[in-house]
Amino acid sequence: MPELVPFLMFQNDDAAEAMSFYLSLFPDSAVLSEQRYGPDGPGKDGTIVMAEFTLAGQKFRCSDSHVRHEFDFTPSMSTFVTCDSTDDLKRVYAALGEGGQALMPLDDYGFGPFAWVNDRFGVSWQLNAPV
Repeated sequence: MPELVPFLMFQNDDAAEAMSFYLSLFPDSAVLSEQRYGPDGPGKDGTIVMAEFTLAGQKFRCSDSHVRHEFDFTPSMSTFVTCDSTDDLKRVYAALGEGGQALMPLDDYGFGPFAWVNDRFGVSWQLNAPV
């Protein structure tokens, strides 16, 4: 059976920082594997060739691209998170929003508490909580 895994490509050598930040926000999260570039490259020494990690039990992959691309993250592809409570949603929203951009500020849009934010790395998150 095929496995579907979201893949995050970072272009500013900050995949490890982003991964560590995300792991700090969600329970049941862990690094599963990690391979880093050495001094012989082609990426910057110590940056991520490929890493696998889980956030709240969902597997992700990420890497630092040593090739510059004309594209980057877009909000049209986001990670949708159902938080345990409104307080948890507020905590995650505040953390992800620090240095980022609110696309839809935390509010009740007629379907319960919800927020949509691009974090400081450019990754887009939709956050909601049960009513």
